[in-house]
Amino acid sequence: MGLKQKLHTLKEKYKGTKMAPAFNALHTFLYLPNETTHSGGHVRAADDLKRTMNTVIMALIPCLIFGIFNAGYQHNLQVMPEITRAMGFFSGEFWNMDNFSIGAWKVLPIVLISYGVGLGVEFLFAVIKGHEVEEGYLVTGMLVPLIVPIDIPLWMLTIAVIFGVVIGKEVFGGTGMNILNPALTIRAFLFFAYPTWMSGDKVWVHGAVDTVGQPDAITGETILGSLAQSQPAGYDVMDMFLGFIPGSIGETSTLLILLGGLFLIFTKIGSWRIMLSAVLGALAMGLIFNGVTDAGWITDTSKFFALMDVDFWQHLIIGGLAFGIVYMATDPVTASQTNKGKWIYGFLIGFISVLIRVFNPAYPEGVMLAILLMNVFAPTIDHYVLQGNIKKRMKRLKVKKA
Repeated sequence: MGLKQKLHTLKEKYKGTKMAPAFNALHTFLYLPNETTHSGGHVRAADDLKRTMNTVIMALIPCLIFGIFNAGYQHNLQVMPEITRAMGFFSGEFWNMDNFSIGAWKVLPIVLISYGVGLGVEFLFAVIKGHEVEEGYLVTGMLVPLIVPIDIPLWMLTIAVIFGVVIGKEVFGGTGMNILNPALTIRAFLFFAYPTWMSGDKVWVHGAVDTVGQPDAITGETILGSLAQSQPAGYDVMDMFLGFIPGSIGETSTLLILLGGLFLIFTKIGSWRIMLSAVLGALAMGLIFNGVTDAGWITDTSKFFALMDVDFWQHLIIGGLAFGIVYMATDPVTASQTNKGKWIYGFLIGFISVLIRVFNPAYPEGVMLAILLMNVFAPTIDHYVLQGNIKKRMKRLKVKKA
């Protein structure tokens, strides 16, 4: 008896019991479901939620693979000063088995914890509440490893994932009902509960924490961290764009994030309006800060000067701004739903992200807080957009009757 037949037998055996959602979830995850929807206002295309989630995961896989190599690369750069820096995206100094083995050793356990704990909570809630296991966590489980530092303790991640799935999702009713992005809820929990493991110069390169105080200690300050301390960035523009820099596991390569964004737009999964407006918002805020420094309103003695003086467009290739714009601001559940609302929502995310970066030197990365803030205001934005449309139509109706 094959696996498919065994799962079908278990589905029939436990049909109508509390364990039924668990076997249904395994069966539909591995095989096409044999139930189809024939009618309903929600039917918009031939794809379903699971296919949509799989498409987003495919767009994230390059960032995960690059993050694995980069984790090993950044570690080896610190412990072996004799090795040369990577020259170009296809450099052999970067894509080698030594970098991969170190990165995989650190990253894969984070992936396993993210999926194992998160799906475990999903299965538990499905069994207790008697509903089907939803596919929403498939993307969240992939996002979480990409937005945390390489040396994050696994027990901290376990607690954060449980908190994020329960408080950020299940208490609101599950997939499609949550107000906040679950992955960002997990990251926000880690930031507020364990701030020393989410900021500073000891968490972004593997081994830095273990060598504190030693003569050959590893340092791994991010570009934003250096600028927040009025120090030079230390990397050229090409390194920033390609991703050969310290940072969260999957957020460093703007090139791959850009390709992933184009893929999501091509497949009509991600909203180009949100992505474009968020970029415009970040550029606008960066231009304002550049104008302030160019006018001499603040000098290089200010602790905000270095981050304000960064070329406005470089905000898009440092930190997690590009990753947040492409993969999390476009979350179809927590983002604005109206077209005009998406423009407002995205613009404010980009604008506020750069604003927080400059004025929060203790944690010089604003995209997480900006997206969570706009998640809260997204329904309000849509409400006023709809009210505005209703008023316009009422005016047109009155003109026709007059």
